[in-house]
Amino acid sequence: MSSISAQHSDTTFASSFEVQKIREMFPILHQEVNGKPLVYFDNAATTQKPQSVIDALNHYYTHDNANIHRGIHTLAERATAAFEETRQAIQAFLGAREPEEIIFTKGTTDSINLVAHSFGKANVKEGDEIIISAMEHHSNIVPWQILCEDKGAKLKVIPVNEQGEILIDEYQKLLSEKTKLVSVVYASNSLGTINPVKEIVDLAHSYGAVVVLDGAQASAHLEIDVQELNCDFFALSAHKMYGPTGVGVLYGKRRLLEKMPPYQAGGEMISNVSFEKTTYNDIPYKFEAGTPNIADVVAFKQAIDFIQSIGKAKIQAHEQALLAYAHQQLEQIPGLKIIGTAREKVSVASFVIDQVFHFDIGQMLDARGIAIRTGHHCTQPLMDRYGIEGTARASFSVYNTKEEIDNLVEGLSKIVKMMRK
Repeated sequence: MSSISAQHSDTTFASSFEVQKIREMFPILHQEVNGKPLVYFDNAATTQKPQSVIDALNHYYTHDNANIHRGIHTLAERATAAFEETRQAIQAFLGAREPEEIIFTKGTTDSINLVAHSFGKANVKEGDEIIISAMEHHSNIVPWQILCEDKGAKLKVIPVNEQGEILIDEYQKLLSEKTKLVSVVYASNSLGTINPVKEIVDLAHSYGAVVVLDGAQASAHLEIDVQELNCDFFALSAHKMYGPTGVGVLYGKRRLLEKMPPYQAGGEMISNVSFEKTTYNDIPYKFEAGTPNIADVVAFKQAIDFIQSIGKAKIQAHEQALLAYAHQQLEQIPGLKIIGTAREKVSVASFVIDQVFHFDIGQMLDARGIAIRTGHHCTQPLMDRYGIEGTARASFSVYNTKEEIDNLVEGLSKIVKMMRK
C-alpha cells in the first residue's frame, strides 16, 4: 500500500447527497460518451464548468458587452466594474496585499513568460543562476532556458527521488550567491506531489533570490496565501479552477512589479505617448496591453465564488478520499505501478501497466466513456527520470465519485485481461 493509501484509508467521503448536488451544477457531466455515462477524470488538464460560469458568460455578452476602463457610457462602466470585481476576488482568494498586485494574463504559461521576459530582462545577467525542479511542466522550463541562453546565465535543476519528492538537501547545495531566481511548481501535474514551497521560498530568500510559484495545479485544491508563503510571484490558470480557458493570473509583489519593464506594448499599458517618448501606466495595467479577455475574466469570478461556496477544506477532504481509494484499488490490478507516491499529493493518480501502452489504455477507457489523460503530460524530463515514455493519468475533482473510480478499475482490469490473452 502506498503512503497515500495508508495515510487516508480511514478518510470518509462527503455524503453522496452533497456530491450529487455539486454534480447537478455541471451540465456537461450529464451525458453519455460512446454509449456509457461520462466519467471525467482529466481534471488536471482542465476542469469542467458550473452553470454559474456559463451563465455569467452568456449574461456578459447579452447585457454588458463593451470595452473597459476608458468608456464613459453605461455599458463600459458596467463591464469595467465586473472586470475589476474579479481582480478584487482574486486578491482575496490569494491573500494578496492589494488588487494592483493582480495581473490578468492568458494563463499560467503566459504568467511565467511575463516574469521571464520582464524580470529576467531587467535583472538576470551573465553568470547568474536560475533554479527549477525536475518535475516542472515545460512551461516552467523553456522560458528559463530561453532567458539563460539570451543572458549567458545557467539553469540548475533540483533532483527528485523515486517517490517524486524534491530533494531539499540537493536544493540547498544548488543555492549560492549566484542564484538570481527559483521557479518551482506548487503541485505536480504529472505526479500530484505537493512541494514544500514555503521552505523553498525561505531558503531562496536567504540567498537574495526571488521565487516564482507555478500554482496551476494547486489553486483549486489547496489554501493559498501568498503573503504567508512570502513568494515573489504566483501564477495560475482559471480553466483549472472551474473557470474559462484563456484567462490566467500573475500575482507579484508591488516593489518588484513597479521596477519591471513592460512585457508587451500597446494600448492600456501606456500613460502618455509621443513620437519622442512613451511613459507607462501604473501596475497592474502596465502589464495588460491591449483589450483583455473581458468576458472570461468576468465569468472567472463565478468560478472563484463556486470554490469559496464549498470551501477548500471540504474540497480537499473529498478529493483526498478519492485519491486514497483510487490508489488502493489501482494497486490491486496485476502489473500496474503508480508513478508518484509522495507523502503529500493533490488528487492525481499516474500509473503504468506492464506490457500495455498508455495510449492504448486511454483509447480503450474512452470506449467505456471514461476520460483520462495519457502521454508525458508536458513533463518529458520527468518521464526520462523514471525511464518511461509517459503514463496514464486519472485526476479527480470535487464532482467525482467513488463509483466512478470503481468504473475505472473495472475497465482497467478488463483491458489488462484482454491485452494479455
